[in-house]
Amino acid sequence: MAVIIAAFIIFYFALSTRCILLTNGDTGEILGVFPISPGDEFSVSFIHSVNKTPVTDVFEVREGSIYAVRTIYYSFGAGVQAEIEEGQTLDYGEDGSMIVSGIDKRIDKLSYIVGTVSDHILEIKGQAISLRELCGKNTVVRFSAGRRLFVK
Repeated sequence: MAVIIAAFIIFYFALSTRCILLTNGDTGEILGVFPISPGDEFSVSFIHSVNKTPVTDVFEVREGSIYAVRTIYYSFGAGVQAEIEEGQTLDYGEDGSMIVSGIDKRIDKLSYIVGTVSDHILEIKGQAISLRELCGKNTVVRFSAGRRLFVK
């Protein structure tokens, strides 16, 4: 029996692909599967509901987990980072953006509620995906790092 289990585990890891899984936070339904490699980054961009300016949260997949690594925004206000914590840096982009780097925080339960007024855009491996089109307005979308068989 142990040999069968070991063979299955080897088979699974040999044929499975690391990926970002998007699931419906209410039902658990898989909404999207996106291949990703350790060290790759992905981001979610949206218009902040209070200060009405763009925000981009950037994440990295590391050790089978998702880590927040930086955030990019254009104005201070409710709901955006107002203080730089130890180990973090604030830089300014050519477009006037504020870029907080060095966040390095593991996020075990990363979720977004897809906007009803403006969209949330997932950018992964150079591809921009509308979460409104993929998941629907007002859907709780949970992100996790995992493995799936035969992901293209």
